[in-house]
Amino acid sequence: MTKVFIAGFQHETNTFAPSLADWAAFNRGDAFPAYIRGQAMQAQFTGVNIPVGGFIDAAKRHGWQLWPSVWAGASPSSFVTRDAFERIAGDILGDLKQALLQGVAAVYLDLHGAAVAEHADDAEGELLARVRALIGEDMPLVASLDLHANVTQRMLTLSDALVAYRTYPHIDMAETGERAADLLQRRLRLGRREAVAVHRLPYLISLNAQSTWLQPAKDIYAAMADLDRESDAVLSFCMGFPAADIEECAPVLWAYGPTPSQAQAAADALSAMASPPAQWRMTFVDAREGVTQALALAAQHERPVLIADTQDNPGAGGDSNTTGMLHALLQQGAGKRYPKAVAVGLMYHPEVAAKATAAGVGADIDVVLGVSVPTYAGMSDAPVSARAKVLALSDGRCVLKGPMMRGMTSQLGASACLDIQGVLVAVVSGKAQLFDREMLRTVGITPEAMKLIVLKSSNHFRADFEPIASHVLVAKAAGPMAADPADLPWRKLSPLTRTHA
Repeated sequence: MTKVFIAGFQHETNTFAPSLADWAAFNRGDAFPAYIRGQAMQAQFTGVNIPVGGFIDAAKRHGWQLWPSVWAGASPSSFVTRDAFERIAGDILGDLKQALLQGVAAVYLDLHGAAVAEHADDAEGELLARVRALIGEDMPLVASLDLHANVTQRMLTLSDALVAYRTYPHIDMAETGERAADLLQRRLRLGRREAVAVHRLPYLISLNAQSTWLQPAKDIYAAMADLDRESDAVLSFCMGFPAADIEECAPVLWAYGPTPSQAQAAADALSAMASPPAQWRMTFVDAREGVTQALALAAQHERPVLIADTQDNPGAGGDSNTTGMLHALLQQGAGKRYPKAVAVGLMYHPEVAAKATAAGVGADIDVVLGVSVPTYAGMSDAPVSARAKVLALSDGRCVLKGPMMRGMTSQLGASACLDIQGVLVAVVSGKAQLFDREMLRTVGITPEAMKLIVLKSSNHFRADFEPIASHVLVAKAAGPMAADPADLPWRKLSPLTRTHA
């Protein structure tokens, strides 16, 4: 029986964002499961829609015996601290040393691919290098990656195979873990690494343009399964995380195949579809115009109009606490036009949530909501000072039911629904982007009953919210996650990479 060592390290690093990912961030369990190790890790993730869950299920079919180690994930933010990275890597490597003594024959890692540590620009490459140094050149080492990974040459060289998600919003995470298991099985049968062909695109793609629910990504990713079959290959295309100031931040696509010609044919065919830059360009509206358009659309449609507050997306390094969109709603009287049918979420402000909890449901409280934070273009909007009514309270424990992470429990901490001039604001104590309708229901907001919803998210919200929406707008309110990579003050980016498509 083949013994396979499994572990996970997940962080998407926005090097321009304000908050670090320290050891505590990997233990909170707000948007990501809290740090877990050993058999408890395998038990928790069995049957769950994340890559390691899919790998665990596939391993059973292959008859492999698993040796579970660490799974560590933290909400996207600025750099992973040296302390956090070294603790996580140290635990993984310590477990791996013990596993090697027990005859482990292969390694699988559930990685993000866009982590940057304070002391390592290519954090996944550094972890892979340490693992490879322990297991030697001949033991298979396979990893799954997020679609937003910034795939480095070091990562490709050190691993036997890498495979990435094919959906954004990420609803195929478990399927990606299964593909990683299939690649490992191919590697074990062949007895050596498969051939690999790689294309690196010379520009950055806006995060908002990367949605596989939209063109051009929709058709490009839909074609990958056919290309796989035609060449007996396994393709991946990481569109990159365009807010990591490292040299190799860029979209990368690659293919593994039985022969160099098969791998190259698959990679070339996908590159021909993906590489024309003009197809990736996007336009955005500012906060005020976004609200103006949304109110006009809401007057004509019953179903909610959605506005993505993309530049404060906590799934991309924002802190989910800027107020540009809320100011725009209040200035245009959105809550007076549609009382208690306009919602904003999730606002991360533990102090305000605690104040509401102490006051109780039905209380009127004075709040200073939100934070003015540094951004690439200066400070974000001022906090909102207002009289608010506490409509609902919650402990923030939320079992997700949407296509992403269905079955997982999100820990949002003490949470409240505040009514500010008719606008419902979901205030939470755990940092997480709004991608599941249950996150609003936990504070008494019914998404389907809203006329307008502002979501602190870039694309993940589409999986669960777009089916109930009439229209989706993307607005650029001031925040730390630049919707346009060209707006960022790059220092380390390769001069061969343009900052926009």
